[in-house]
Amino acid sequence: MPRFFSSSRILGLVCIAAALLALTVWIPLDIETGLIEKVRRQTSIGDSLLPTLACGFVLIGGLFLLLPGNGWAQTLTGDNLRYLLLLIVILTVAFAAMRWLGPALVWAFTEEGVYRNLRDTPPWKYVGYVVGGTLLVSGLMVMVEGRVTLRSVIIGLVATLALIAIYDLPFDDLLLPPNGDV
Repeated sequence: MPRFFSSSRILGLVCIAAALLALTVWIPLDIETGLIEKVRRQTSIGDSLLPTLACGFVLIGGLFLLLPGNGWAQTLTGDNLRYLLLLIVILTVAFAAMRWLGPALVWAFTEEGVYRNLRDTPPWKYVGYVVGGTLLVSGLMVMVEGRVTLRSVIIGLVATLALIAIYDLPFDDLLLPPNGDV
């Protein structure tokens, strides 16, 4: 029977404490705007939205570490390295598609050929995000399940479309990643 204060549980408690401290002290004292700001009928994301979401994920991760049976592997094995390599490949391919698919398609299929001018117009602003996001979510599901299924692709697509509905549709001045950097 594992002892309660294993390394994963200690890490879980530290994550929970850090997230709660950030949510209750750092974010309210350091950031002046709220989660969502509405000024003169214009809705935009407040400066505290991203740190609040990040702290929420750290808090949830810390809570998962407190669950029984969540001990960490003490050694680095070949299986661990293969898992890590596959994770890096999936992330690289998904982020590359997200970053370069839109500009490549604009260059190939429009007379203008300059993505910067079209980065906030449909369908160009969505193509890289949808393909990259779907590859990311479904790729991670395939990695965990060990097989490619239509279900994982559909879940990846729906999750990506949900993120677009949450972050892009309500805000006129928001560019989905990586369009703000292109």
